[in-house]
Amino acid sequence: MRMSLAQRVLLTWLFMLLFLFMLVLKLDEKAPWNCFLIFIPVWIFDTILLVMLIVKMAGCCKSGFDPRNGSQNIKKKAWYLIAMLLKLAFCLALCAKLQRFTTMKLAYVFIPLWALLIGGMVE
Repeated sequence: MRMSLAQRVLLTWLFMLLFLFMLVLKLDEKAPWNCFLIFIPVWIFDTILLVMLIVKMAGCCKSGFDPRNGSQNIKKKAWYLIAMLLKLAFCLALCAKLQRFTTMKLAYVFIPLWALLIGGMVE
């Protein structure tokens, strides 16, 4: 069963609205939640995207797949996978820094995000 574009946009909007709502509560100090809990809507959404991407990439391993026709498509999906993993690394490093689990400099926290931006410019 495929989701229409409107359903995907609505799902994205709802997850981001929930994240922003929880973030505002945390910033206003109305909720004493852990930063890792605040990012749960983002991680649920990213997990859904990763599963969908992996399933689509696994579909390219079928016996009837012609690699000459889909080599650009595979490269694009591989880049999406790398981008999602870099975003996940950034979110985890940011939460660890905000919760003071690590004493790493903020510049090191942003390395996955910078790599993502630089890689996006190259693509």
